[in-house]
Amino acid sequence: MTPEEKREKDKARRQTPEYKAQQKVYRENPENKAKKSDKNKEWAENHKEERRLYKKSYNQSPAGIKSGRITKWKKRGVICDNWDELYERYLNTELCELCNVELTQDKTRTSTTRCLDHNHTTGEVRNILCHSCNSKRR
Repeated sequence: MTPEEKREKDKARRQTPEYKAQQKVYRENPENKAKKSDKNKEWAENHKEERRLYKKSYNQSPAGIKSGRITKWKKRGVICDNWDELYERYLNTELCELCNVELTQDKTRTSTTRCLDHNHTTGEVRNILCHSCNSKRR
């Protein structure tokens, strides 16, 4: 039997109701839960630096930046049906929608830094503004 055939056979076995029931009983056993938890903690402890570097590189990637920004918006109470569309609008807006100043994406906040303006009561997004206009509108 080739390794590929063996994998397919094992995969088929894992799809059977008997196997799934057996695994459910195994997972619900408190001893096994504790064992798995201990293994996970041990693995995490042994891979701290690797995990830290991975998280750092992810947070600097486009996907990580997008995820972080959307998470901040959610924490601040912004409500939206389509986060991808809102993020694209946020990135592609080049001029403040009130004063038409050119928006910047700086590490430090300046008066022209791009901001997402929303109603703090309803959470509804209003505009993409410069920091100056957003501060005045609160």
